[in-house]
Amino acid sequence: MHTVKLKIDDSIYKNVMFMLSNLKVNGLEIEEEYVQEDWSCLESEIDKGLNSGMSSKSHEEIISEIKKKYAQHSLL
Repeated sequence: MHTVKLKIDDSIYKNVMFMLSNLKVNGLEIEEEYVQEDWSCLESEIDKGLNSGMSSKSHEEIISEIKKKYAQHSLL
């Protein structure tokens, strides 16, 4: 099996997905992955960790620590 990775602009995403989903062939599997690289994505990942019960820290504490860490690094 081969894997092809496409980076699709939001403006044509629906058209490309419509085309791919309407191909009537065996052996085609569509795996959708959306990468959002901003604070909301990071906060979402933190929430997943908090919901797992692995951390006793609050969401706000974790975000505060991250901001402090990266603020310190940007000053160096």
